[in-house]
Amino acid sequence: MTQDRPRALVLEDDADAAEFTRIALERFGGMDVAVVGTAGDALRLLREQHFDILVSDIELPGRSGLEILPEVRMIDPTLPVMVITAHGSVSHAVEALRKSADEFLVKPVTAMQIVERATELVRSGRERDAAGREAVLAIGAHPDDVEIGVGATLAAHAAAGDRLTILTLSPGAVGGEVTLRHAEALEAAAVVGARLVHLAFPDTRLDPADGLITAIEEVVADVRPDRVYTHTSHDRHQDHRAVHEAVQVAARQVPSLWCYQSPSSTVQFQPNRFVDVDGFVETKLRMLAAYASQAHRDYMDPGLVQATARYWSRFSPALAVEPLETVRASESLAAAAQAVRPALGDVEVEHLRGVDES
Repeated sequence: MTQDRPRALVLEDDADAAEFTRIALERFGGMDVAVVGTAGDALRLLREQHFDILVSDIELPGRSGLEILPEVRMIDPTLPVMVITAHGSVSHAVEALRKSADEFLVKPVTAMQIVERATELVRSGRERDAAGREAVLAIGAHPDDVEIGVGATLAAHAAAGDRLTILTLSPGAVGGEVTLRHAEALEAAAVVGARLVHLAFPDTRLDPADGLITAIEEVVADVRPDRVYTHTSHDRHQDHRAVHEAVQVAARQVPSLWCYQSPSSTVQFQPNRFVDVDGFVETKLRMLAAYASQAHRDYMDPGLVQATARYWSRFSPALAVEPLETVRASESLAAAAQAVRPALGDVEVEHLRGVDES
């Protein structure tokens, strides 16, 4: 798959109809197509992968194609959605529009009708993305690493309409039951509408030379991020350092890369960028609250989280801040942000798009 080739997700439980739509989009629309038959499978794929369009039937086993649209919008607020159904009633059309479907087609439809509308929706969707919506990739070694480091920053990105992906490289088996921690990670990602990519590298034994770089490269190629957040090298945890080293290689072509603080960061952590997250710390706390199995850990205490954000605000005019070390920051960062407020020396204060300045 090339990066420019659109990706379509078809949600259709009728095998013949699904094959008809798949062939039309692949052969005549030049798209890569994934087909699923249930709403649950569709939502899972939307959380795990990036798609340029969702083509959905209404009548499905379990939840209908219309019932899941609000959840689809939580996962990806600007994903184009085309509903195709044999039930052409006015009530269905009105319900589809109210739940944010972008197109409503009534069967029978021709292959060219499907292709023409899907192509137009993909084109307009990509134009919206190019007009200012950033792709953001946050990478952590274990479940909850990203949320602790940049949870409020991701909340600010979500408010700005950016497309968020969280990559977690280990299931975190040393810190708890794997299935539970994965479910918690999904719940936390859903708070900010982020897609979660959760891999299964062995906890406490991450090694850049043992497949880690390749795995991150594959996610970077899929997400095509404008900016990446990951662990700092100034950290006592060997997994955090390994992820930092792997990201340096795997994300070498990403224009902007920053490193966040974790509870195991050392005093060598030296931030020079301070993100104004005033108004978004509560969202971060909701993300952390999803990790109920880790609630006993000191660094999950809401009071400490709030105090930490307040402490770092001493380096900026903001009331709450998340600190970052800059690895590189291209000029496009300044164009993407509404305002970048310089401070002394090489220290910068960043106001993400959509965040009110204090």
